[in-house]
Amino acid sequence: MKAFLLTTMVLAALTCNTIGYSKEAKENKVETKSDSATSTTVSEKQSLVVYFSMPETTDPNNMTTDEDNSSVVIDGEVLGNTQYMAYVIQKSTGADIFRIKPLNPYPINHETLVDLAAAEKDSNARPAIAERIENFAQYDTVFIGYPIWWADMPMILYAFFEEYDFSGKTVVPFSTHGGSRFAGTPQTIQRLDPEAKMLNGLTISRDRIQNAEQQILDWVNGLDL
Repeated sequence: MKAFLLTTMVLAALTCNTIGYSKEAKENKVETKSDSATSTTVSEKQSLVVYFSMPETTDPNNMTTDEDNSSVVIDGEVLGNTQYMAYVIQKSTGADIFRIKPLNPYPINHETLVDLAAAEKDSNARPAIAERIENFAQYDTVFIGYPIWWADMPMILYAFFEEYDFSGKTVVPFSTHGGSRFAGTPQTIQRLDPEAKMLNGLTISRDRIQNAEQQILDWVNGLDL
């Protein structure tokens, strides 16, 4: 089980956030920054963390290898790998946060999910997204997070980029992967939104995510924002 300790600041913040998360972000509501005094320079602009994540279980006990590969456990709560990255970014920047969820929920069984992901890619599908981001135009910087599926972004990310206008915004990609790293997805995003400014993203292996907190923080602090 990928259970581990965060630094005191992030753990305290994450503990608070998981309460709000289960009531708000699980419904795909954008969470509002609660304490601007704790935000870094990044949050002096309007920033948003958007992510798609698919942990394959909600039970932290007796995980299968596939379930363990797709998740980390924080204080007894199962988080998807990309979800965990999104939490660390959000708490280090004070940004708002939004979870992309399909209108028709995806299966969490590994083999079924893998087959679905392949079928969606083969058909160039655009899965419907359950909720919209209100006032998307207000955000200057958007962090976009996703797992790498079949050497690409999940097709629901294509639906997301087609739904919103990123012209003039700064886009910062982040991802988790099983060996393919970014698989060229930042270049794909740039093609989808040529009028956006792309910054260097961060991709982390599922095998290293449990020890990646400082790496994520260092990356965020080194961004030209």
